[in-house]
Amino acid sequence: MNASVNGTELYYQDHGQGWPVLFIHGFPLSGELWAHCVKPLENHCRLIIPDLRGMGQSKACGEPSMATYVDDLAAVLDEIGESKPAVVVGMSMGGYLAFEFFRRHQARVRAIVLVDTRAEADDQAGTQLREETARKVLSQGSRVVAEGMKNLLFGPDASQELRRFWFDAIAGSDPKGVAAALLAMKNRDDSLATLEQINVPSLIVIGKDDILTPLSHSQVMHDRIAGSRLEIVDSAGHMTPAEQPEKFSTLLKQFIDGL
Repeated sequence: MNASVNGTELYYQDHGQGWPVLFIHGFPLSGELWAHCVKPLENHCRLIIPDLRGMGQSKACGEPSMATYVDDLAAVLDEIGESKPAVVVGMSMGGYLAFEFFRRHQARVRAIVLVDTRAEADDQAGTQLREETARKVLSQGSRVVAEGMKNLLFGPDASQELRRFWFDAIAGSDPKGVAAALLAMKNRDDSLATLEQINVPSLIVIGKDDILTPLSHSQVMHDRIAGSRLEIVDSAGHMTPAEQPEKFSTLLKQFIDGL
């Protein structure tokens, strides 16, 4: 389905009924990341799975910021008539957006699930790398990012089929959307101060073999978010929902059932 929001067209999936769960994928992925969550959860809650602007099947438009992305998400909730606060599930860049969503739309957050992400902003080297990569993507295409990430996304146990699927998906992404996301992440706010403000149930999930956002980042979030729960998933790297879909869906269902 498509929604016209904030001057662009966003593709989203809407499955099941009940309490809303808003899924926010990572960079530069799509809602397909959460495909394996649908069957285990659709009889328990309403799953709202958008593609961020410029990624997946959503159109690229303008030069988005973190605020633009989360206001898009809030507009999708409005578009589908969902007024109840949602369980916000964010992976990697989606985690950065979960923090921003909490800051901008706190009344719409029932709980937060932070997956393979971190609260810290980029350091100087990180911001410079994002700027350089954005320029390369616009001149050479999104395959630049696919090549750069192919050895970082997955743990050693991930199948070649899974690796190839996401390599092709990233390489085929709209360069304008990918570059815009890189610059938005570069300019994002540090969320360390936000951690102690989070007053909703919180689950933190991290792949044991994640080298992009290692366990130390999850431990910081766990230590600073009061009452949070930390789950370490074996045989998973940065793409835990795709690498260990059954384990991830079980953890998510247990968390939601306990709210």
